[in-house]
Amino acid sequence: MQPIITWLELNLAPKMNKVNNNIWVQTLKDSMMQILPMILVGSLVTILAILEDFIPAMPNLWTVTSYTMGIVGLLVVFLIPFNYTERKKLHHLRLISGMTAIGMFLMISYTNDPEAFIFDTLGAGGIFVAIIVGVLCGLLFGLFGKFSFFKEDSSMPDFVQAWFDNMIPVIIGIGITWFLVEILGIDVYTLINNILSPLTNFAETLPGFTFLYFIMCFLYTMGISTWMVYSVIFPIMLSGIMQNSADVAAGLPAANIFISEVIYSGWVAIGGTGGTLLLTFMLIFAKASRLRAVGKASLFPSLLNINEPVVFGTVVWNPILMIPMWIHGIVTPIITYLWLRGGLAAIPSELFGFWYTPFPASTWIVSRSTGGVVLIALLFAVNFLIYYPFFKVYDKQQVEAEMAKAAKKAAKA
Repeated sequence: MQPIITWLELNLAPKMNKVNNNIWVQTLKDSMMQILPMILVGSLVTILAILEDFIPAMPNLWTVTSYTMGIVGLLVVFLIPFNYTERKKLHHLRLISGMTAIGMFLMISYTNDPEAFIFDTLGAGGIFVAIIVGVLCGLLFGLFGKFSFFKEDSSMPDFVQAWFDNMIPVIIGIGITWFLVEILGIDVYTLINNILSPLTNFAETLPGFTFLYFIMCFLYTMGISTWMVYSVIFPIMLSGIMQNSADVAAGLPAANIFISEVIYSGWVAIGGTGGTLLLTFMLIFAKASRLRAVGKASLFPSLLNINEPVVFGTVVWNPILMIPMWIHGIVTPIITYLWLRGGLAAIPSELFGFWYTPFPASTWIVSRSTGGVVLIALLFAVNFLIYYPFFKVYDKQQVEAEMAKAAKKAAKA
C-alpha cells in the first residue's frame, strides 16, 4: 500500500494541484460560488413549502424561485468572462466582457415562448450553454486585452479610448453569434446541450454516479480541492434537480439522482464529502489524546457538513484512513442509487441548497418519505462499519506514538 501512496503523493497529486490552480478551473469555481446566494434564496421556498402542507393559507412563494434559480444561467454567463478578465488583470474589460456574453447568450437562447425563455433557457436548464458562451467570450476578450487603437501618449480621454478599443471584441462576439443563429440558422442552444448530454446521461447511470462521487473522495484524501471536479458536475446537479421539479409539476416522476439533494443533503455525503460524520464521533472517543482533540474541534463543523477540520486533521495523506474514504466513495453511492432506482425512497424533486443542514434532518426535508429515513439509517450503519476497523488501527498507532514520546521525554528528564 505504501508504494501506491508514495506514487500518488509524488506524481499524481502535484499534477492534480496544477490543474486545480489552472485559471479556468479557478474562474469556474469563483463563478459558481458567486451564484450560491441566489440558489440559497431560491431554496428557502423548499423549506417554506413544508409549512404549506400545514398552513394552506400561506401565499404562493414559487415566484421567488423563478427570479432566483430561474436566472442563474444569465448570471453565470456574465460572471465567467468577468472573473476571467479579472484574473488576467484586464480590469478594464470586466464589465464589457460580461455584458457581451449576456448579449451572445440571449441571442442563442431566445425562444418564441417568453415564459420558457426566461425561466427555462436562462435558468439551470441553460447553464451548460451559459458556461460555454462565457468561456468563449472570456477567451475573446483575453485576446484583445492589450489591443488599442491609440498610442500611450494619446491626448484622447481614457474612457473614450476604452469605448473604441472595446468595440472590436464586442463586434466579433455578437457578430459571430448573429451569423450562426440568423444567417446559418443553427440552433446553437440545442447543439451545445446535445454535445454535453453524454456526460449528463453518464452521471445518471450506476457506474457514472459512483465514479463521479468516488473521484471527489479520492482527490479529497490527497488534500486536493473537490472544486476541481465540482465546478464541472455542479451544472449537472443543478440542471437535474430543476428537471425533476419540472417533471413532477407535469405529473411525471422525478428521475434524476445525480443531484446535490441526493449526495449532499439526502444520503451519500453524511458530514461532508467522504461521509466523515461517524469518523468524527469515533475520534471523540479515541484513546489517543491528539485524536480526541481533533474530534472535539471538528464536531460542530461536521454536524453542519463542513469536514475540512477532520479530513485535513486525520485523513489527508494518511494511508490508514484514506482507504475507508475510498471504500465509502464506492459503497455508499451504489447503495443509494439502487435504493432510489428501486423506488424504496422518493427521489428529491425540489431545490434544497442548504447543504449545511445536519443529517438526518436534511434527509427528511429533501425526501419526506419513510424509505428515505430507513436508507439514511442504513447508511449510518454502513459508514460505521467502513470506518471503525481502520479507526481502531490508527488510534492504536497514535496511542503507541504518544506513549513512546512520553517515555522519551521522561528519559530526558
